[in-house]
Amino acid sequence: MGWNSWDSYGLTIAESEFRDNAQVLASKLKPFGWTYAVVDEGWYLANPAAKPGQFRFLLDANGRYIPSVDRFPSAANNAGFRVLADWVHAQGLQFGLHIVRGIPRQAVAANAPIAGSSFHATDAADPSDACPWNADNYGVRDTPAGQAYYDSVAALYASWGVDFVKVDCIASHPYKPSEIRMFSAALRKTGRPIVLSLSPGPAPLDKVHELRQYAQLWRISDDFWDHWGPWPGFEFSQGLAAQFATAAKWAPLVQPGAWPDADMFPLGRLGPRPGAGPPRQTRFTLDEQRTLLTLWSMLRSPLIMGGNLTALDDATLALLTNPEVLAVDQRSTSNRAVLTAPDRALWTARDPATGDVYIAAFNLS
Repeated sequence: MGWNSWDSYGLTIAESEFRDNAQVLASKLKPFGWTYAVVDEGWYLANPAAKPGQFRFLLDANGRYIPSVDRFPSAANNAGFRVLADWVHAQGLQFGLHIVRGIPRQAVAANAPIAGSSFHATDAADPSDACPWNADNYGVRDTPAGQAYYDSVAALYASWGVDFVKVDCIASHPYKPSEIRMFSAALRKTGRPIVLSLSPGPAPLDKVHELRQYAQLWRISDDFWDHWGPWPGFEFSQGLAAQFATAAKWAPLVQPGAWPDADMFPLGRLGPRPGAGPPRQTRFTLDEQRTLLTLWSMLRSPLIMGGNLTALDDATLALLTNPEVLAVDQRSTSNRAVLTAPDRALWTARDPATGDVYIAAFNLS
């Protein structure tokens, strides 16, 4: 349970904005279990408002992304995210980062040395395997050099005090099992308990045993945004109505520590610079918002808020702090869809302490 910057800030979040949201997370949501504060993609860009192909990337001497000091001033003097992570921890929260799998093309062009090894970037990179929708990086070879690069990245993040890493372009579009395994191994080597989140979806259902072995959560759908059905300009996005059938397939496979992830939810104020579309109040009606929280909780999905917490309104706050609904997400068992039809859905789950049955009935028409 936590907050992620993408839905409200896209590539552009600055440290002051992150701290403002984290303070609301700590004061209003942490008492209900919301603890992760995650900086999404773009923290290593000097010019995040530029168009793709014109970005200026910030790397250390070993070919690893580092935060922009212009936007994250506490990263000065080679501090990276250490100072910010320490501040997050002092609020009683946990600190997370988003990255895209692979090794920066810029590091390969410079043939940067890989920290802690005798390898260089060209030894680790697979130029034939770039992410098809993000050209910033090359893929990483399944070799000792490739493992050494991911080990160096994980070691850097552990030194900063990172608690959560969301790796993109790895769970689907395409599914990259070798890089999942290598990054998971790299995190374990640090000795720091760092949660591994895999994105985007849909992750392959038939790889659930592999996913459970290497990650703690993985996306079950493509990006999720604030629309019930198809929406112009959001053809890439999963709507809420379609999420029912997807969630029903994954519900029987939920296990503690291995969570199918229905994606963060775009509730409240999406802005000032959302990751898709114009700044706006969520397009979901209040009924649709309640439907979203209910479905995510019956699935036992991770709950990651995407709306701007500094603009948190009373209705959204009430949705995020309903203790009975959160108890279903956090503690129920035997979660399943007993009916999934175009116009209706019925889910059940059990309270393990009392044996009582939760029932969620949805009118999808």
